[in-house]
Amino acid sequence: MTKKVEKSPAEWREEMSPEQFAVCREQATERAFSGKYWDHHAAGMYRCSGCGAELFESDTKFDSGTGWPSFHSPAVAENVAEQVDTSHGMRRTEVHCTACGSHLGHVFDDGPTPTGLRYCINSVSLDFVPDESD
Repeated sequence: MTKKVEKSPAEWREEMSPEQFAVCREQATERAFSGKYWDHHAAGMYRCSGCGAELFESDTKFDSGTGWPSFHSPAVAENVAEQVDTSHGMRRTEVHCTACGSHLGHVFDDGPTPTGLRYCINSVSLDFVPDESD
């Protein structure tokens, strides 16, 4: 498991772009089809943009048609935590990075095999590290 990262809101704000802070620290959502990874197809690892924890491998990414990067399972299950989100008059399952608490997006039960899950993730919550073989 990745080491816990704890910073004050002021420290996070200093290190992050305004959009990244809004999404990762204040649970905002980027506009669909606006993030840099929604239509990204390179092989590699998607990491938390807040702390670098390994979150999703490219081979679990799929086109959900939603405009956000979607994955059927985390690369390291312990790095992605879930909690109930009742904002906006809905009941959803929020996912966040266990290491730094950054909001990543939501998980839904309408994904493909093998899990049937769709981790719908904000691009701004991710950093991509390409495979060395590419």
